[in-house]
Parts: sequence; C-alpha cells; structure tokens
Amino acid sequence: MAQLQQAGAKISVHYKWIALSNTTLGVLMATINSSILLISLPAIFNGIGINPLAPGETNYFLWMLLGYMVITATLLVTFGRISDIYGRVKMYNLGFAIFTVASILLFFTPGTGNNAALYIILVRLLQGVGGGFLFANSAAIITDAFPMNQRGGALGINQIAAIFGSIIGLILGGVLSVLNWRLIFLVNVPFGILGTIWAYLMLKETATLRESKHIDWLGNITFAIGLTALLLGITYGIEPYGSSNTSWTSPFVLAALIGGALLLIIFILIELRVQDPMFRMDLFRIRMFSMGNIANFFSSLARGGLQFMLVIWLQGIWLPLHGYNYADTPLWAGIYIMPLLAGFIIMGPISGMLSDRFGPRALSTVGMIMQAAGFLGLTFLPANFNYAVFAVILFALGMGQGMFAAPNTSAIMNSVPANTRGVSSGMRATFQNAASVFSIGVFFSIIIAGLGANLPVALSGGLVQVGFAPALAAKIGNLPPTAALFAAFLGYNPLATIVPAKILHTLTPANQAAVIGKTFFPNLISGPFMAGLRAVFIISIVLCLIAAAASFVKAVPPKFSDTAEEDAAGAQPALSDNTGSAKDAAAAAVVE
Repeated sequence: MAQLQQAGAKISVHYKWIALSNTTLGVLMATINSSILLISLPAIFNGIGINPLAPGETNYFLWMLLGYMVITATLLVTFGRISDIYGRVKMYNLGFAIFTVASILLFFTPGTGNNAALYIILVRLLQGVGGGFLFANSAAIITDAFPMNQRGGALGINQIAAIFGSIIGLILGGVLSVLNWRLIFLVNVPFGILGTIWAYLMLKETATLRESKHIDWLGNITFAIGLTALLLGITYGIEPYGSSNTSWTSPFVLAALIGGALLLIIFILIELRVQDPMFRMDLFRIRMFSMGNIANFFSSLARGGLQFMLVIWLQGIWLPLHGYNYADTPLWAGIYIMPLLAGFIIMGPISGMLSDRFGPRALSTVGMIMQAAGFLGLTFLPANFNYAVFAVILFALGMGQGMFAAPNTSAIMNSVPANTRGVSSGMRATFQNAASVFSIGVFFSIIIAGLGANLPVALSGGLVQVGFAPALAAKIGNLPPTAALFAAFLGYNPLATIVPAKILHTLTPANQAAVIGKTFFPNLISGPFMAGLRAVFIISIVLCLIAAAASFVKAVPPKFSDTAEEDAAGAQPALSDNTGSAKDAAAAAVVE
C-alpha cells in the first residue's frame, strides 16, 4: 500500500470561495478561447493569407478547429494522476501559466502562409497542455474545498462559467476579428495573468500527497498513442479520399482507428496488472462512479457535435434565406443559439443546489430525458423553421443539459475516495472530451454521407437551370460536399467558393447574381442536408436515453471518509458501493 503524505496547509473557512472563484476564472478563460476561435477562423485565415478550402489546406482548418480538443482529451487522465502525486493545486497553477504563455505566443504569430498556420496549430497544442491541467484539476480542487452537501451547487456555478465563457467568446470573436485577428489571442492574456498570480498566491494544497512518485510510463504511453491515433482517425475520416466523400476506407484512417483501438485494449490489460496504474480501473467497482461516467460519455456523444450542426444549419441555410450576408453569419449564428446557453445558465446552479439536497439521480435522469425530447423536437423542424419554435427547443435542450451536468459531476466526484480525486476528475473529463471529438467526427460523417448521396443531383440540376452546360454542372455537383460544409461553417458563400470565377463570368449577370446569391445554394442543399441532420438527431435521442438509463441506476455511495485528512489517518475504503453481496465487498480492491 502506498504511503500518503498530508499537505498540511491551514485553510480558512472562506477558502472554498477562493477555490471556486479561481477555478471558475480558469474555466471561463478556457471556454472563451474555444468559442472565440469558432467565430474568428475566417479572420485568422485571412490574416495569415490562407484559403482553408484550397486543395491541401483543409488539414490546417481541421487542426486549428479540433487540435486543442484532441490534445486535452489525450492528456487529461495522465495529468490527473500526476496531480494526485505532486499536488492538484501545483499542477493547476502550472496549467494556468502554460495557457497564458501560449496565448502571448499566439498573439506574436510570425509570418504568413502555411508556416504561420503550422505555428498557430503547434502553439494551440501547447495551449491544450495548459488547458488539460486546468480541466483535470478544477473539479478535484472544488471537491476538496467544499463539503459534500455543497459540492453540487459549487460545481454548477463552475459549469455556468463555462457556458458564460462561450457567450462572451462569441461576442468578442465577432468584434475583435473585425479589428485585428491577433486580438483574438490577446484577450486571453489578462485573464491568464490575473488567474496565474491569484492561483499561486491564494490556492492551497488541501489534498493528500503520495510519497510514492512512481509513474506508470507504459500505461501513459499506450494510452496517449492509442487515444491520439483513434482521435486522428476520426478527425481525418471526415475528409474526402479519392472518389469518396469521406476517408473512412483510406489506409491511414483504418490504420489509425484499428491501431488506436488495439493500443487502448493493450492499455486496459496493462492497467489491470501494473502495481501503480495511471487509469484506476478499480474505481469502476464503485457503481456510482461507473454509471456516472457512462452517462457522462453518452451525454457528450449526443451533444458534442450539436453546436457544430446548429451552426452549419444556421450559417448554410437559415440565415442566408433570411437575408444575412455569408460573411456575417458566424456572429449571428452565435447569437441565435443563445437560448441553448441561456437554458444551461438558468438550470445549472439550480440543479447543483437541488442535487446537494435531494441527490443527483432524479435530476440527471430527467435532464437527459429533456434533452432526448429536445432532439425529438428538432427532427420535426423544416430547414427554414420558425425561430420562436427553434428557440424554445434550444432552451429546453439547454435546461436539460443544465439539469444533468452538475448532479452528474457531483455524483462522480463524491463517489471516490479523497486521495483519488485528481485521477477521477481526469478520467471524467477524458470521457467527456473524447466523446465530444467522436461526436463531431461521426455527426459530420453522417451529414456528409447524406449530402454525398443526394446533393450531386440537386446541385447539378439547379446549375443547369441557370445556364451551366450539363457536363460542367455534373462535374461541379460531384465535388466533395465537405467543401460546401466547411465553407458554410467559415461564413463563406459555398458556391462562390466551389465554382471557379472564370466559369461564373460566362453566365448572364442575372444568373451570376442568382448562383452567388443568398437563396440559391440554401434551397438546393436544404433537402439533402436535413435528411442527414435528422438521422443525427435520432441517434442523439437514443444516446440521451442510454445516458438517462445509466443515471437512473440506483447506487449507494461507498462508505469511506470524505476528506483527505481522514484517508491519510488510516482509512482504507473498499471500492464497493454496498449494493452487492458481502463477499463482493470483501473482494473489492482497497484504495492505495
């Protein structure tokens, strides 16, 4: 059994609010950084002189969009385990500093062209390292600081900051990208400097540190390489390959998916046998922990790609049909999906406080059922919907997610012994972040598959009607639909991007205006797009119901001390939730 070492810090009764406010600032900064980039990508590419839709350039778009998520998902468990060994506050502080330095480096991006794009991507990956330390430890630090009967409310407030950061990021991205694309990165710096100094001065190590400094290197390496390969395969799977609209059959993607899955299987076998594992498989003997993470994973699968799908729906179809210029659609898409965020903001802290009083089971279950109902409502909407109905459905989806998030996180973090909170927080965040990347890749692929089957006929037929030669119209219609989706996402006019200018000039002025107008492409794409989108929503309904079933499973928390001090004093909690037989409880592994 590993020896434990008490950190020994004297903590005031007000310390919990210091911990909550600082970790909330960290989450706010990280989410502003994420949402501000969604709105500002066109300004960034224009600033460095790259057309992200040109042949060979889409990799830069994908990595700038998803690279941060991939790196954080890969490193969260490792960072959580390291934090249990060396100190959660120390590693959290390091994350704040790394994130801030990376933001400064991004502001000073040198040069233009592909070199500048590669520089931004690499520094964004470094920023992801800092974000990984923040995400891996924020929930653990809050759990350490607050008593069990107040954690749900505290975690709810922390998660509200994440949603509020998304709103601020959308607004700042729209304003700053007009002024100067470099300001998009500079805006993080004041938050980062303040948070780093504040964290180093005010946060105290309340957790129990382990004298054993052994790191499971074999487990860390197989997990990092396996998950990275899997996420890379999913990321590149949405790109065209040969004559196919996606790359799921390409040798690289197949090798990444199969190789990544095999490495993760090997990783699990290693963790079951190694003496001091990185990934605490024995924690899954705690039913509340295992069911909570299953619900968390399927919930993230259901909603991880939702914002991207809604943005493409709004930017590619609804906003142009309602007279908005393509260049303005990214900002307005962010504004029009605010009911989703508002529902979360209202329900998040309320559900956290209610879960402290009544328990998380009912709230998290009802929250996922509400989300399933919201996705069901979206399936019945036409492409050119009534916004009032759309807003009500988004608000209900946000309420459902707000009702689920804090109780689920509180249940997971309350279910584990105090000296495993770092790795437990990392495991929870890994399930959430990895599922979000999976969701984006799979949802994009379903939409692209629907477009690939139906868009060529619709597009070529529409082009013939405005004067294109049938052969040329068929050629343009068979271009990969990925380009149209990415163009809509970036706020570009898809047909103005896809159709060469010299061909457009052969048409009459009236037909030119029609092709690159605001209604021609949305009307052509709406049918094929909605077929794929409804398939995505139906899948999300099923995933939400699975998450609701996992949340509904009754699990009594295991009987162990709630504080690191009591654990360090000699408590040896068995990893059983007391729902099985006495024999099962006796056979359960002992934490540390």
